[in-house]
Amino acid sequence: MNTFEQLLDMDDEDDHEFSYSIVNNYFEQAEATFEAMDNSLDRNDLKELSRLGHFLKGSSAAIGLKKVKATCEKIQNIGNRQNEDGTGEIEEDEALKRITPLLPQVKTEYSEAEEYLKNFYEDQDSR
Repeated sequence: MNTFEQLLDMDDEDDHEFSYSIVNNYFEQAEATFEAMDNSLDRNDLKELSRLGHFLKGSSAAIGLKKVKATCEKIQNIGNRQNEDGTGEIEEDEALKRITPLLPQVKTEYSEAEEYLKNFYEDQDSR
């Protein structure tokens, strides 16, 4: 059973109010986190990017968004001036170069997941 299915199992039989509230809270957190990530990148603040990547990685994992989680983990590692997989050490300029394309990537992955989840709950409401 995947993480999202486990979340749905916590709902009442007749509605998805519980999981819907968790998913909506995630949407709000993600949007705020993306804005903070953009601001951190503008300031070349790798440490803050790493912290934000870690935060969103955990939130994404909690509702089963594997692609978003994986990209956030890369942001976390590169923000710590490591390779994507958390190994080695890289220079600050190299880290900024590597992390810059990951922000639009994670936003695209998030948008795809957001659309899927919103459609899922709309379909559930129409039943």
